Amino acid sequence: MSIDLGVSRVLGAEAVGRPGQRRFRLFTQSGHGSALVWMEKEQLNSLSLALDRALAQLTDGQILRTEASASGMPAPRGIPADFPSRPTRDIQAGQITVAYDERNAQFIMSIVTLETLLERTEEGEQVRENDEDLTFRFTQEQAQELSMNITIIVRAGRPVCPFCGTPLDGSPHACVKQNGHHKTIQVQQSDLEEDEE
Repeated sequence: MSIDLGVSRVLGAEAVGRPGQRRFRLFTQSGHGSALVWMEKEQLNSLSLALDRALAQLTDGQILRTEASASGMPAPRGIPADFPSRPTRDIQAGQITVAYDERNAQFIMSIVTLETLLERTEEGEQVRENDEDLTFRFTQEQAQELSMNITIIVRAGRPVCPFCGTPLDGSPHACVKQNGHHKTIQVQQSDLEEDEE
């Protein structure tokens, strides 16, 4: 059975490490415990998009996706100093599901660990909950803050080339679209000459 942390008092996201080598995680804490949930950058960004869509629907479009600009972008809020050094759960996310409980006006996030998903793949069965899987609840205000923080985190990575979209790491960059360099496809003449004879 999965662990239910109840309503989050603390909820956020952060990136750990230097741009190009960052790892991403959610952190949450409630009266029932705390958790660190590690995930891929794409998973984190997808979570932000899903929260934004849900918030836009719930508020009839009054809350729209936050677009962080490169200039004047606030620093992302990291994990609080008083967050437990050994959280109740420290897991790698495999699958994240977000639902909305209208009666309590709360979002519900359920996280199936990567380990559980891998077991399902090996055994060819449906996902079974285990003691590492996690569920917690949070408010619309927390959802909006989390989405905004994720947007800032995702955009704070390595800058990308405006022409080709390749991440820039400070070393010289040979942009295919800017300088005209393309891979050349060679046609072997010997085969064509043989066919003509």
